[in-house]
Amino acid sequence: MADVKRVYTFGNKEAEGNGKMRELLGGKGANLAEMNLIGIPVPPGFTITTEVCSEYYAHGKEAVIQMLRPEVEKAMKNIEKLTGMKFGDKEMPLLVSVRSGARASMPGMMDTILNLGMNDQAVEAVAKRTGNPRFAWDSYRRFVQMYGDVVLGMKPESKEDHDPFEVIIEEQKHKRGVKNDTDLTTDDLKELVRNFKAAVKKQTGEDFPACPW
Repeated sequence: MADVKRVYTFGNKEAEGNGKMRELLGGKGANLAEMNLIGIPVPPGFTITTEVCSEYYAHGKEAVIQMLRPEVEKAMKNIEKLTGMKFGDKEMPLLVSVRSGARASMPGMMDTILNLGMNDQAVEAVAKRTGNPRFAWDSYRRFVQMYGDVVLGMKPESKEDHDPFEVIIEEQKHKRGVKNDTDLTTDDLKELVRNFKAAVKKQTGEDFPACPW
């Protein structure tokens, strides 16, 4: 099993896969590879094969993490090389999106996590580099919310239940006397991040992870 290739990289108009590898890379992964090969400027990344899903069910989470770790770390190094940024860096932090895919299209099943790599240091670096603190903290807020939902399972259990993060946002807007999310200030977003993390600690008993890895 050690010789099985589980991660296929793409970027800089090169790709280890192609559009014909839908069964192995999923529709999204195969198309991203093909777009690179025909010269479309797609941000660099990598695809974990669909076979890993089967391995997950056969061997469990921890075993799959150990199988994947070396290839994922190598693929991240490739992204760092192509972007000139570094995952977890305090000056030039690399942020990545994590998107699920499948061999066949599965509407409504595509969980996504944006801005993986964000933490208390990275958000300050993004604010400084962009000159837009509100954008940086909204990106951080979005990451904590998505990670809490997708990874930590903090989501409504039924249609009658409220999204715990959306409840916090509504409370913040009510407190500030505003109607729209866009009316929230940078300080409001900082407070949301703190309150989101507190909600995670309350529900899971664990602090929200600070290490991007």
